[in-house]
Amino acid sequence: MKTLMRQGAAGLIIAALSFFVVNHCSAQDTQASRKVLVKTAAVYPTLAKSMNIHGVVKLTATVLPNGAVKSVEVKGGHPLLTQSAVTAVGHWKFEPETHETTELIEVKFDTE
Repeated sequence: MKTLMRQGAAGLIIAALSFFVVNHCSAQDTQASRKVLVKTAAVYPTLAKSMNIHGVVKLTATVLPNGAVKSVEVKGGHPLLTQSAVTAVGHWKFEPETHETTELIEVKFDTE
């Protein structure tokens, strides 16, 4: 029982640390009505990469009139990838508009 608990704790520590290690990841906006001025690249979680997990995280971002991201909501994607995508898109900066908008965004994680 103690061995199982240690393995679980080790897995949680590895998962937490994996979000802080930067690996290759590409991000692209799709169907966005506003131009992205500043894109922060998403971190490819080490655990996801070691497990060969790749794919697309679909998000909607609510963007304020000044271009700052107000909130990000996950619409789909692997759970090991979603937090990294949300964090990255939360730092993006869009062109100013006269009103708040909702942007559809896809962040692609691949091992290439």
